[in-house]
Formats: sequence, structure tokens, C-alpha cells
Amino acid sequence: MGEYIQIITSTDSKENAEKIAEDLIQEKLAACTQVLGPVKSSYWWEGNVENANEWICIIKSKKALYNKIEKAIKKIHPYQMPEIMALPVVEGNSDYLKWLDSEVKEV
Repeated sequence: MGEYIQIITSTDSKENAEKIAEDLIQEKLAACTQVLGPVKSSYWWEGNVENANEWICIIKSKKALYNKIEKAIKKIHPYQMPEIMALPVVEGNSDYLKWLDSEVKEV
């Protein structure tokens, strides 16, 4: 089951999140993406606490595609150091996972 992942990234606008989501789908690096927001983010940056409205992009894919996904996100992401974190899928609906397999690039 360790071959599937969900990747999370956040960005400063709905348009940027949708661009990331659409590009990953078009490149067949993700089977499904979801854009959520706005959400309030609080974080340390350069010694100060920052507060911002952000949009989250959740990406469903395979672990073997992670490096390509990270590269694709960094190419268009507006942040100097974007959040890009992959979480392993430990269990899942087998029909959904078969569908995911059929919708992403061959690894």
C-alpha cells in the first residue's frame, strides 16, 4: 500500500492553487487534485510571526512520481520556499486506488 501518497501544498491565491492543480492533472502526475480555501495560516518567517490567507492544494498520486511533482510545483509556485509535503496512504478503497493507477503516468 505504500506506493500511494497525498501531497499538500499551500499558496497565496486561489488562482495559483488552481494552476498547480490543473498542471499536475494535465501532466498526468496526479489522478485527482482538490483546492480548499481560503484558510488562515500563521507561521514563522525570517524571525517574525506571519499571518496570511492561503489556499491548499491536495494532490493524489503515487510515491514514485513525487520528485516530478515537486519539480513541477516549484516551477510555478510563487513562494521562495513552498510547503510541499507527501503523506503516505496506509489504507484505501481498492477500487479508488485502481482508478488512481489508471490515471497517472506509468512509473
